[in-house]
Amino acid sequence: MRITPRRLAVGMSLWIPNLFSGIRIRRFSEDWTHATVELHVNVFTRNYVKTAFGGSMSAMTDPYFFMLVMHQLGRDYMVWDTRGEIEFLKPGRGVLTAEFAVSKERAEEIRERAHGGAKVLEWFETVITDRDGDIVARVRREVYIREKKRVTASRR
Repeated sequence: MRITPRRLAVGMSLWIPNLFSGIRIRRFSEDWTHATVELHVNVFTRNYVKTAFGGSMSAMTDPYFFMLVMHQLGRDYMVWDTRGEIEFLKPGRGVLTAEFAVSKERAEEIRERAHGGAKVLEWFETVITDRDGDIVARVRREVYIREKKRVTASRR
């Protein structure tokens, strides 16, 4: 069965770590350039002072940049999420949202840089917002990209 953006969004929303963390994947775009993820702050996902637990906000941003890059580049590339940074700006309450975008142009530029097996470390940025559109946190994620050795070797 071919993985479609819709199937992946549903599957990841039902995946136990996301399901019990209040994380819902609203959508992956059909061309794999965009994803929208929500965190529902509730009794299980809030901290001692009843605001969003920082670990839940980190989890809601963890795999999405790497997944967008991976699906755009295809099976000939190894893609991993390697590092993340979060700057918390205000308490998160209610439903929090993060939008992830990797343009086709950026993915193509990464593909060119990774050609021949070169290691590429690329930073991506997004924000987490609340229902009012206020920024709750700024997030940076680093993604590792490298053309797979079997592909590089077959060109020689």
